[in-house]
Amino acid sequence: MSAAQRKMKVGKTASVATPVNMVFGMGQTGLSVARYLRRNSIDAIYVDSRSEPPGLDELKKIAPDARIVSGKLTRKLLKGIERIIVSPGIPDSDSLLVQARKAGIEIVSDIEMFVEDTQTDFIAITGSNGKSTVTTLVTLMCKSAGKAALAGANLGEPALDLLGADKPDLFVLELSSFQLHRTRCLPAKVSVLLNISPDHLDWHGSEQEYRRAKYRIFTGALAVVLNRDDPLAEGCVADSVPRISFGMDAPEDGQYGIVNENGIDYLARGDKLLLASPEMALIGAHNQANALAALATGELVGLEMSAMLQVLSEFPGLPHRMQFVSCIGGVDYINDSKATNVDAAIASVLSVSGQVVLIAGGQGKGGDFDHLAHSVHQKLRSAIVVGEDAELIATALADLVPVHRAATLPAAVLEASTLAHAGDTVLLAPACASFDQFENFKRRGEQFCDSVRELAA
Repeated sequence: MSAAQRKMKVGKTASVATPVNMVFGMGQTGLSVARYLRRNSIDAIYVDSRSEPPGLDELKKIAPDARIVSGKLTRKLLKGIERIIVSPGIPDSDSLLVQARKAGIEIVSDIEMFVEDTQTDFIAITGSNGKSTVTTLVTLMCKSAGKAALAGANLGEPALDLLGADKPDLFVLELSSFQLHRTRCLPAKVSVLLNISPDHLDWHGSEQEYRRAKYRIFTGALAVVLNRDDPLAEGCVADSVPRISFGMDAPEDGQYGIVNENGIDYLARGDKLLLASPEMALIGAHNQANALAALATGELVGLEMSAMLQVLSEFPGLPHRMQFVSCIGGVDYINDSKATNVDAAIASVLSVSGQVVLIAGGQGKGGDFDHLAHSVHQKLRSAIVVGEDAELIATALADLVPVHRAATLPAAVLEASTLAHAGDTVLLAPACASFDQFENFKRRGEQFCDSVRELAA
């Protein structure tokens, strides 16, 4: 079925007595789908396997006449359904989706619907790490250069909610592997792949499947930004598609990278020095890579270099991403709660000068903690482990650095304050998801910040 035919299926003429659309999942994405369908007078049945799904009361306000089913979901619900719009957190292994595929029912993401509807150019950004920072940088760079830009999808506003706002010059979409997995075509003005490291293997099943989802960012792209450290990415892009690469090495002409001159690292385009890394407001070497990716993206959409560099000199970063919290007794406390996988935690530790007291732990998502241990142990004064997979991390580090255990994050912060020396950094870089003890990584980061502030009180 073509995109045009799919749109006709769910277009305004599709509102009939028996809905042909099913919305699976009533969280933030499901509610945004409901608002979109309501704006376009499209009927749907709404289902969720949880007996008391989040957002249920809000959904009833948005679609008061819709059929809503929660709790046990049976095959009978699929009768007459032609398209299922699935929230990104629901895996393909879900029994209702398995049955739907057997029945030949179309399964799509909200991003697929966004692509079919939007008449505005958009930038698509993904990566295992750094995508929220780059999405924010690109959005700020657009505004600095005089272009109206709205950011959303996996960051901030859901994609379909963006379509209800005043039309901007550009949309800037942060896309997760879950969203990309169910998106067949993405004709972005620029598609950006920052990096790929093993993550969400519990959802995707294998690193190969995870990579395949990430590489979908290039499907239909009009121009691309690539990381030179990923040789496989280049092969996923048609030869005719314009591209710019970035990396932490010295760049070739027209590409972005790092040039060291007189002991100082500079962001550079070819042999032209753009900005000394100490003049960036962002902390950490990995944020230099994020800045380079943002500059390459801005070039491809025609932004002025001066406007982009102004943003890099002023933007300090998002909360919970290498966020400086306080300096107490000569010890820096940094919150990188968003480091939810092993490679992100490694990048965090290696970007800090001096010795590190690392706080890590949570739900490991199949991460390789031996890789974490052997990559960072020389930087660690000690490690404190918390959460569900604390013992897995402790075992990996045991013969390399002193390891301490804490029942809670506040207890870990207090323990870290007794272990750190002046000049050290206490770093929350969990290498794990937060869901064993927290609603999300933000709540984890907020508790870390609160605990540090109590130390300073």
